Amino acid sequence: MMWPAWRRWRDRRLHGTGPWGALLAAPPGGQWVSLDLETSGLDPGRDRILSIAAVPIVGDRVCLSQRFEAIVRPAAGASPPDLDALRHHRLRPQDLAGGLALQDAVASLLDWLGPRPLVGYRIGFDVAMLDGVVPGITGFALPNRRIDIAARYRARHRHRAPEAAVDETGFEALATALGIPQLGRHTALGDATTAALCWLALEAGR
Repeated sequence: MMWPAWRRWRDRRLHGTGPWGALLAAPPGGQWVSLDLETSGLDPGRDRILSIAAVPIVGDRVCLSQRFEAIVRPAAGASPPDLDALRHHRLRPQDLAGGLALQDAVASLLDWLGPRPLVGYRIGFDVAMLDGVVPGITGFALPNRRIDIAARYRARHRHRAPEAAVDETGFEALATALGIPQLGRHTALGDATTAALCWLALEAGR
């Protein structure tokens, strides 16, 4: 998905020389960032971010040593996250208590990210969660191009077998079809790494 040209032009004009202008610069060639958020639920308007992981992809390499990770502590006075949600994402209450404030975590991610395109499974959900926070930090919504590996997989399948129907593909099934092992499922870093490897497999088979 491309950020609309008129909006990019407007944001560059208003914010291109500001403290977050790097987000609006031209992206570097041959680089992507695989992003995953673990959240308390699937409603961007109501649920909260629990953890963030982002893994750089440079050419045909996943650069784990350059990754970004953050755990987000609940806001003061907020009700504690559901314990089942924490267990699902392999987090403990003390992990969240020692994490960063949400705005600090997202600001650190943006500073690290720059203009690189985002890759992920159902990446639109992750961006929707971030866009509840990003404009309050930067003054504009997250402008980075985003690539949904599920949509890319379906497009490849249609190209190779246009007569065959493609069912809605879950993350595990997609990874299995591409020959990618599931790494730390339902953790931000594990899912971001798996999505990065899926992206490379899709690019290699293009």
